[in-house]
Amino acid sequence: MKLKRRGLPGGFNRVRLMLTLGLAVVLPAAALIYVNFSQLRAFERDKVLEAAIHRDFQEMLAITEKKINKKAISMTEDARNLFPAPGSDVEEKEKKLDEILASSPWLTHVFIYEDDVLVLRSQPGQMEDKYIHKEHEQMAGDYHGWFGMAGKELVEGLHKKKRPITFSTGQTKRAGGNAYIMGAMFLLPQYSKEEVALGGVSFDARYLEQTFFPGMLNEQLTEKMSDQGGNQLAMMVYPAEMEMGPEAKPLATSAGWGEGKPEVSRKLDDVFRGLALGIKYQGTSVKALGQSWVHRSFLILGFLSLMIIGGLVLTKHIVSKEMALARLKSDFVSNVSHELRTPLALIRLYAETLELGRITTQDKKQQYYRIIRKESERLTALINNILDFSRIEAGRKEYEFRNTDIAELVRNTLESYRYQIEQQGFAFEENIDPNLPAVPVDREAIARALVNLVNNALKYSRDEKFLGVKLYRDNGVVKLEVADHGIGITRRDQSKIFEKFYRAGDPLVHNTKGSGLGLSLVRHITQAHGGEIAVESTPGKGSRFILSLPLASPAQQPAV
Repeated sequence: MKLKRRGLPGGFNRVRLMLTLGLAVVLPAAALIYVNFSQLRAFERDKVLEAAIHRDFQEMLAITEKKINKKAISMTEDARNLFPAPGSDVEEKEKKLDEILASSPWLTHVFIYEDDVLVLRSQPGQMEDKYIHKEHEQMAGDYHGWFGMAGKELVEGLHKKKRPITFSTGQTKRAGGNAYIMGAMFLLPQYSKEEVALGGVSFDARYLEQTFFPGMLNEQLTEKMSDQGGNQLAMMVYPAEMEMGPEAKPLATSAGWGEGKPEVSRKLDDVFRGLALGIKYQGTSVKALGQSWVHRSFLILGFLSLMIIGGLVLTKHIVSKEMALARLKSDFVSNVSHELRTPLALIRLYAETLELGRITTQDKKQQYYRIIRKESERLTALINNILDFSRIEAGRKEYEFRNTDIAELVRNTLESYRYQIEQQGFAFEENIDPNLPAVPVDREAIARALVNLVNNALKYSRDEKFLGVKLYRDNGVVKLEVADHGIGITRRDQSKIFEKFYRAGDPLVHNTKGSGLGLSLVRHITQAHGGEIAVESTPGKGSRFILSLPLASPAQQPAV
C-alpha cells in the first residue's frame, strides 16, 4: 500500500507567517520602541539635555573669558611699548605720557615710577570731572608712598612672573554712580632687573562699560549667534557679588539680552577679577528647550511606532500576495506540465499506430499525419510561450544607443553627485576635455557605470580622501578615468573584481556594505558598448579605473 503525502494546508502557512513576523520583526521592533521610550523617560527625569547645554555654555564662557583677557593684555602691552626710555627727565616723561593718553583714549591715567620719582598723567579733557580729579590726587599720594616702601619687592615679584604685568580691579565713583575700574602695572622692557622702575595704566571705566565689554560679547556671539537648534544666544558682564534680580543692572550686555537672570555664570579670576560672565537664550530657557525636545522626541517615537506597525501590516499583505503568486506559479507549472503531456501523448499514440501499420487507407493516414502536425504546432507554441515568460522573468536588458555629448553627460552626472563628494570631505579634481565628438552610447547606462566607480572611490578611501575624474580622447577611443587614493587592490584581486559577487579581502571592503555587483555591471555596460574596462592599482596608494568607449557604434547591441 502506497502512502501519499499531502501538502500543508493554507491555514498552516498563514499561521507560520504570523509566527515568523512576530518572532523576527514584531518582538525586536517592540523591544526597540520600549528601549527608546525608557531612554526618553530617563532623559526627562535626569535632565540630560539641560546638563549638556549647561556644559556647552560653560565652555563658551571660558572661551569668551580667554578672548577678553587676551584683548585687555594686548592693549596694555601696546601702551607699555610706548613708555619713555630710561634716563628721561620729568618733563620728557610727562610729554611722552601725554602722547600715550592722546593716542589711547580708552585710558584715564598713566604713570611711571623711577628713582623714587612718580610721574602721573591723566586725560586732560577729563580732569574737570571732580571724581577723576580726586582719583588722580589720591593715586599720586598712594602710589608714591607704596612704591617707596614696596617698590623693590614689586619689581622682584613681576620679574618672576611669566607675564610681567599685574592687574588690579575695584569700584570707583563717577558722575552716574558707582563704576568698575581696572588698572595694570608692569615692568618696563628697557630697564634692567636691578632698577626699581614701574609703569602703569588705568582703563577708562566708561570705555569698559560702553565699548570694550559690549564689543567683546557681540564679537563672540557673531561667531556663534545660535546653537544647533537655531536658538539665539545672549551674554552679559556683571559684578560677581551682585544678585541678578529683576532690579539688578549689569555692567554690559550683548544685543538681545533683554531681562532676566543668566542660565550659566562664570566668575572672571584673572584680568577682570570681581566680574562674572552670564549666558542665556533669547526669549526662552534651557528648561523649556529640554521639555520641548523630550515632547518632540516622544511624538517622533510615536510616529515611528505607527510607521513600524503600518510596515508590519504592509509586509504581511505583501508576503501574502507573494505566497498567492507562488501558488499561482505552482499551478502554472502544473498546468503547463499537463498541457505538455497531452500533445506529447497524442503524438506518440498516433505515431505508434502508424508505425505498426494498422492503418491501411490513405485517407486515414493523412488524418493521423494532420493530427500529429497540429499537436506539434500546439507543442511548439506552448514552448515558445514558456520561453517568452522566462525572458520576461529574467528581465533582459536592451541598450538604446544615441549620439551623445559625452562630456556633458559626465559633467552632469558628477554635478548631481558633487554634494555627496564634498560632504564626505573629498578633494575633487575634474578634468574633462570639452572638444570631444559625439559618442553613440546609452546615456543611462554610462551614467550608472560612472556612479558605480565614484561610489567605489568614496567607500574604499581611508585617510587620504581624493577623487579624480578625467575624460579625454586617445587613439580613436574616448577614455573615462576615475582615480582615488584609497586602499588599493592587490594584483591577485585585480583579475577577479569584475566577477559577480566577488569582494576583495581587505577588512575595509568586508566592513563596507555592498553587493559585489557594481564592477560587474560596469564591465557588462562597457562590453555592451564595444569597449573595455581596466584597472591600475597599488595597495595602500589608490586605484585608477579606465573605461574605454569606441567612437563608432558597436556592430551589435547584446542583451544582458
